[in-house]
Amino acid sequence: MTTIASTCGTLLSQLRRESPLVHCITNYVAMNFAANTLLAAGASPAMVHAAEEAGEFARLAGAVTINIGTLSPHWLEGMLAAAQAATESGKPWILDPVAHFATAFRRKAVEALLAQQPTVIRGNASEIMALAGDASSGRGVDSGDSVERAETSAMRLAQRTRAVVAVTGEVDFVTDGKHSLRVAGGSAWMPKVTAMGCALTCLIGGFVAVAPTSPLIATASALACFGVAGSHAAQQASGPGSFAWQFIDALAALDGNALQAQAQVTPA
Repeated sequence: MTTIASTCGTLLSQLRRESPLVHCITNYVAMNFAANTLLAAGASPAMVHAAEEAGEFARLAGAVTINIGTLSPHWLEGMLAAAQAATESGKPWILDPVAHFATAFRRKAVEALLAQQPTVIRGNASEIMALAGDASSGRGVDSGDSVERAETSAMRLAQRTRAVVAVTGEVDFVTDGKHSLRVAGGSAWMPKVTAMGCALTCLIGGFVAVAPTSPLIATASALACFGVAGSHAAQQASGPGSFAWQFIDALAALDGNALQAQAQVTPA
């Protein structure tokens, strides 16, 4: 546990030092908050989604993150171009399959994106269970299942796709199909603030950009960083509105030593 926490702190310090360029294709409601989250952590966000440039830009970035929350045909073209370019150039990329089970358009989109071999897949329990082919209780973007119930699905999905799979919730679960970790922390206000999960996906991109050969530890480190910042913000917040800006401030104030001391990452 101490070794994992130490690595979390080291990676945050490295992220702040290197300020990697993270190419984010995310949804309309998340762009501002996600960009501010990356800036607060020390990364450099770029919200580039046009099909005409997404593939070219992805080759310049340290990592690419793709969120299908507000999907459209033209945006999907950009997503596929960016994912293909990332895979071809050996850049890590992260898939956030928001409500992929809700419509045929989303299901086909995620199938095409999975074919481009994401490095990390992050979703709520219902999204991960459905992506693994299991019955879930999801409704739109909301999860109706517990993280614990999704753990077996996550491991099978990781083994099938060779991606790290992160199931986020009250206590997160992250696995590469062989090794698994649990990450605690955060706040009950988080589900009440839109774009928190989307911003987390982008933050994972930042951490994986500085540790591309260790995506499991990088993902767990991003989850731990997010959780510690959320715990700090909750101490000052009086509701979801104040929590949102307190979170950005708490993340900006967090350093590697504090993350090492407070990260709650344990083997699963």
